Amino acid sequence: MKDAIKMVAELMALSARTAPKAAGQDFIEIKIVEGDDLAKLGKEMAAYGEKTGKKNYDRDGKNVENSEAVLLVALKGAKKAGLNCGACGYPECAKLPDFSEGPEFAGPMCVWRLIDMGIAVGSAVKTASILNVDNRIMYRIGVTARKLGLIQGEIVVGIPLSATGKNIYFDRK
Repeated sequence: MKDAIKMVAELMALSARTAPKAAGQDFIEIKIVEGDDLAKLGKEMAAYGEKTGKKNYDRDGKNVENSEAVLLVALKGAKKAGLNCGACGYPECAKLPDFSEGPEFAGPMCVWRLIDMGIAVGSAVKTASILNVDNRIMYRIGVTARKLGLIQGEIVVGIPLSATGKNIYFDRK
């Protein structure tokens, strides 16, 4: 089963990589986490939740520890799309400030690059779904993976993968 999930994670990475992106510019970073790094990620998630008092990092960390792999998807160095659309809250792209570090992610950033990331993540989970591998998009994984340096990027999400008789990522307490 482990080899099959690794193959699905690679196909998910392919789906994320080939997903459409604004102006054909690709700022998506992708990494598959498994083995010792997966166990470390799960434990660090629980520790981060305890340290910050944020809820459900322990629950999601246990999910990660019980997974076979996690696909990380990040935006790294995403340049402004140059549309001057104002969706970011600034009237012109040139007025959008450079990234500054926030408590968990860096921003602000061009909305179209976030949409690119959303399409990449959606393409990846679609692939997992077609291949019957349980998954869930998790914000908390991204926060911790970024802090651990498992992937570089201003914003990161994680998609844990499992194949058991019942999806471990839903109906949680």
